[in-house]
Amino acid sequence: MSHYFATCPKGMEYLLRDELVALGAPDVREALAGAHFSGTLETAYKACLWSRLASRILLPLAEFDAADDDALYRGVQTIDWSEHLAAHATFAVDAGTALSKLTHSQFIGLRTKDAVVDQFRQRDGSRPGIDTDEPDIRINVRVRRDRATVSLDLAGSPLHRRGWREEQGEAPLKENLACAMLLRARWPEVYAAGGALLDPMCGSGTLLIEGALMAADVAPGLRREYFGFLGWQQHDIALWRGLLDEAKQRAETGLRGLRSVFFGSDADPRMVQTAKRNAQAAGVAGFFTLDRQDVVHAVPPPGVDHGLVITNPPYGERLGDRAEMPKLYRALGDTLRQHFIGWRAAVLAGDVELGRAMQLHADKRYALYNGALETVLLTFDLKPRDEIPRELKPLSAGAQMLKNRLEKNVRHLRKRLLREDIHCWRAYDQDLPEYAAAIDVYGDVHGDDHLHIQEYRAPADIPADVARLRLREIARVAGEVLGVPRERIAIKTRERGKGGSKYGQLDQRGEFIEVEEGGLKFLVNLTDYLDTGLFLDHRLVRAKVRELAEGRCFLNLFSYTATASVYAAAGGALETTSVDLSATYLEWASRNLALNGFSGVRHRLMQFDALEFLQRDRGHYGLIFVDPPTFSNSKRADDFDVQRDHVALLEACNGRLTRDGVIVFSNNFRRFKLDREALEAHFDIEDWSAPSIPFDFARRADIHGCWLLRRRQAVTGVNPWDTAHIKK
Repeated sequence: MSHYFATCPKGMEYLLRDELVALGAPDVREALAGAHFSGTLETAYKACLWSRLASRILLPLAEFDAADDDALYRGVQTIDWSEHLAAHATFAVDAGTALSKLTHSQFIGLRTKDAVVDQFRQRDGSRPGIDTDEPDIRINVRVRRDRATVSLDLAGSPLHRRGWREEQGEAPLKENLACAMLLRARWPEVYAAGGALLDPMCGSGTLLIEGALMAADVAPGLRREYFGFLGWQQHDIALWRGLLDEAKQRAETGLRGLRSVFFGSDADPRMVQTAKRNAQAAGVAGFFTLDRQDVVHAVPPPGVDHGLVITNPPYGERLGDRAEMPKLYRALGDTLRQHFIGWRAAVLAGDVELGRAMQLHADKRYALYNGALETVLLTFDLKPRDEIPRELKPLSAGAQMLKNRLEKNVRHLRKRLLREDIHCWRAYDQDLPEYAAAIDVYGDVHGDDHLHIQEYRAPADIPADVARLRLREIARVAGEVLGVPRERIAIKTRERGKGGSKYGQLDQRGEFIEVEEGGLKFLVNLTDYLDTGLFLDHRLVRAKVRELAEGRCFLNLFSYTATASVYAAAGGALETTSVDLSATYLEWASRNLALNGFSGVRHRLMQFDALEFLQRDRGHYGLIFVDPPTFSNSKRADDFDVQRDHVALLEACNGRLTRDGVIVFSNNFRRFKLDREALEAHFDIEDWSAPSIPFDFARRADIHGCWLLRRRQAVTGVNPWDTAHIKK
């Protein structure tokens, strides 16, 4: 069994994971822009031949520190390249870098090439050649945070190049992105139910061709003549030929049974001819009907009453004037509404604003990347209720101001959110005093955004009916700006009554959504509790826990849903212990840990009051995370006040801390003052509050405080836990 990494465009990771599992790969785990998987060489060959979504299949050979070019050179030379490359053969190097001292990918590629060539020269005086087009092997080098990973690229060239594309349009849709659209739109289910596939702006025919090959069970790599393993020293020719023969038989069977249910049209006659030639090259032209036609005149083919309308309209980036695009999308929406009731539809829009121009209610929304361009895939069940779009009342002057502010916030944050792959974030935090609420975005693993709107206490002089109206305006504006339908917006409202303003009765739906943060997965509940299960303002605090956790035993007090424990486990903690008084939260914590593959005796969940646990426990921990509530008056434990009791709590933690251990202490009481005078007798204290505030919480720089406490070392005496990280 070997470890592999399949790359893909961002937004397709979960589809790729499911595809690799279906191909028989064990131990599949999605990651940013790809998925890790294990398997035999046959598994890797199948991925190259059958993956409709992957871009490349990488076989990692070595991983090492590469803070400078000499370290990179030495690391590459630790690999015995004669096991992979013949002395007379050719190779090429693809290189990339991020967050590292080595900042130039071309230089990284050159040093890697030198290390390989020099190894052959030093051995027998020979040297392999360079071929950047179709080398015998292609080496992939990625340096991230001064650590290099060297892999063989078994694909050799991007797998979206199927071998059927004779010609393409001005802005062609990549084949693997087309397959992601088809899968998200549930095309296999539609075809199995007897439905047709129709693209009213078909361009070079990519969606129709990939849809036909998918329906006919034709391996996407069957027509490719080049793979990166064909010249590899360890290539198993017999195994590969056997897989090819099987794929050819499946294709013959599938094409014999394929139905002629593929219909395309385009306003440009040249694109219609291009689509015809590409369909002929792919071997599916006989199943297609292609015509010159404007999208306004698209109708269901005669005798076809259901199916999937799928298309990739221009975005105004390269194919037209942006100002004209909303008119095109409105025309598409009108066509779907007037002629395709009862069909499914999927549209890859350039952005949410263009998608809204169709005036259709999307049941799902997925973020996908067309090259470097972020797009949004909208899917629809076209029902009669969409025939007449509901006219909304104009926004009030105040609501328009709110919309302008929220749009400005989103524009300001969007690029960094994408760059740092952040899916859960704060979009608005009482920026306008009249609209007193926080708006948080939770993007689930399926690509859908959900909103969590939490009302702040309105001033006493604001009438209750005015506050309710403004809250409704917040929900409407947030949904419009962020492209989230009302059913995916959760609102937490405050009630006024005896004893002051407080949150009203919360729901008990038991509905959880799965979200991703930092490459990890968590369950959140937006409706049933005051908090959601994931404190967004602690994103950087959790990252710090992961950074400090390697090789340490980790204790999480007031653990809530154990998100910090998941981060610690992912950071290499030897074991985790999560302590909370609530059985509900411990069950939730168990699900979060299991969701990320962390279970068993190394990950304990303890139902205790934190102080009681510290008094009873005899373990010692190299890292303790303490994030207590501001106040607690549980019937099962003594009252707790973080300002009053934090010194006693942290001193109790000190008794469970290894000599070189660290306490990460945080809380959200805005008026909190750390009692340094009392604590400095035991700890060296670093105020880490400012660095722990995420950029999307800049307006609330005091939303929490965070301190790193390290045991102050005694001048004399011996601590029996000097070197112990492992809990006794």
